[in-house]
Amino acid sequence: MTEKTFTLAQLAQYDGQNGQPAYVAVDGVVYDVTNSPAWPNGRHHGNQAGQDVTKALHEDSPHGAKKLALLPVVGKLV
Repeated sequence: MTEKTFTLAQLAQYDGQNGQPAYVAVDGVVYDVTNSPAWPNGRHHGNQAGQDVTKALHEDSPHGAKKLALLPVVGKLV
């Protein structure tokens, strides 16, 4: 299976709004947060799905990257 690639513009379509899936990018990897209870309606502590949240995760997150292992990977950010 070929890994799906996303530009920032393409990723922005996956914001968890209006029935869309919710994806976020961290360190170039795109994760599906659609079914994560921590991301209702594509939002999590001021962050919106459909974006690269690398800076917020590394600078503001109390749990850091360890929660990412629980999420499905859907592709990479290019």
